[in-house]
Amino acid sequence: MLLCTMAAAHAPSATTPQPRVVIAGAGLQGAALAYYLTQRGVRPLIVEADRVAGAASGKGGGFLARDWGSGPTVQLHKLGFRLHAELAESLGIASYRRLPVLRVTPGPRTARTVDICPWLDGEYVSNSDFMDKLGGAQVSPRELCEALVDRAVSAGAILRRGSVTGIVTDKAAFAAAPGAADGVARADARHGDGGEAGARARVTAVLVDGEAVPCSHFAVCMGPWAACAAEWFGCPLPMTGIKSTSVIFHPDPHHLPRPDPPGAAGASVQAAAATAASAAAADAGATAGEPRVVQPFALFCGEDERHGTHLEVYPRANGDVYVCGIGGSEYVQGDELVAGRYPPGQVEADPSRVDAAVLALSSLSRTIAQKPPIASQACMRPCPPDALPLMGRVPTVDGAFVSAGHNCWGILWAPASGLAMSELIIDGEASSLDLRPFDPARFAPARTANAGRAAKRGRKQGQAAVGEQW
Repeated sequence: MLLCTMAAAHAPSATTPQPRVVIAGAGLQGAALAYYLTQRGVRPLIVEADRVAGAASGKGGGFLARDWGSGPTVQLHKLGFRLHAELAESLGIASYRRLPVLRVTPGPRTARTVDICPWLDGEYVSNSDFMDKLGGAQVSPRELCEALVDRAVSAGAILRRGSVTGIVTDKAAFAAAPGAADGVARADARHGDGGEAGARARVTAVLVDGEAVPCSHFAVCMGPWAACAAEWFGCPLPMTGIKSTSVIFHPDPHHLPRPDPPGAAGASVQAAAATAASAAAADAGATAGEPRVVQPFALFCGEDERHGTHLEVYPRANGDVYVCGIGGSEYVQGDELVAGRYPPGQVEADPSRVDAAVLALSSLSRTIAQKPPIASQACMRPCPPDALPLMGRVPTVDGAFVSAGHNCWGILWAPASGLAMSELIIDGEASSLDLRPFDPARFAPARTANAGRAAKRGRKQGQAAVGEQW
């Protein structure tokens, strides 16, 4: 437990109890929330069962797109994109950079094939064109997540290794317990012993490895494992985990192509790319004999029916090339996650999809796939039924909040989510975002007839599906 204080500019009155905030989860959602709380003088306790950025926040590609939102997510894209640039500067995030985005059509090369990206040199590139010249960027999510937690801890937050197993309210305790039919011991968190029927409970403590840690505010930032909290709160938090494999290559920097010289064919599009990516593209033009870096283009590839892939390729500033969209994703329902299938830190790659990625990429880029991948991994993306995140107050327990289910945009949206949720906790309402479309109460039984309909949950550019959908 940590008694939290407010910064002088936002200090409560002498009669206002100072908040004690516990955050469950040290992925990007929890890390961003902790960071923005400490920016306001509130020093939370962060509880993490595995390690900082141990799940999807440490294994994601880190692609950022400013203008790809649609409907209620437009605000998340635009604010998240702006905050990433600010955080890169204030936290010194070396992996952050702007880059242009290409659409790649797999298929045999022809005389009509347009070459824009110099390392897209394989025999199975039918065509490529710009999707987004100025609105793309990237970051290493692990670097960002660790930097956010480090800065929060330096400002007074506490990071504790442990598992949150339930809550205590002013009416009842509600916790997971071995031996229950479904893995949980049920208690009524809304009207417990001696409580007035229908009265709302207020969280008073969080159970961490069996210890009751007092708090006034509790935020669940557990990604797909937020499904566990549905039993603690007595309300539905529907979640599907999408288990997907990714691989990382690191091509030999001495064998990378050099940009076309001024006036050569293709130089104009490379100049546009260099403008979008700032100095990053210029770095690729090292003098003869010196190592070069992979020129910064994010690729979204159409379906390769030979291997069942929709490759997404993101070269990073450190020379790594991250590849996902390799198909074979596994759908893990919330009740399976609650029952202990795929605990955090124990989500492993599918070897058959690693092989598919190598084959598909080698036909698109001999340069990048010249050596075997240096890493293969898998993450569990958290996806509510309607493809919108759960962000807001828990409808059944006062002082309880959820920020989870950010789908494939969790990295981009994390700073915006963290800022808005910190405002909700401290001020009682969010001013940076309109959180109403993301209200966890939309899945309450009385409202599910009109909300929470199933939707395609893959990446989109506006309304247009991009790459693998689920």
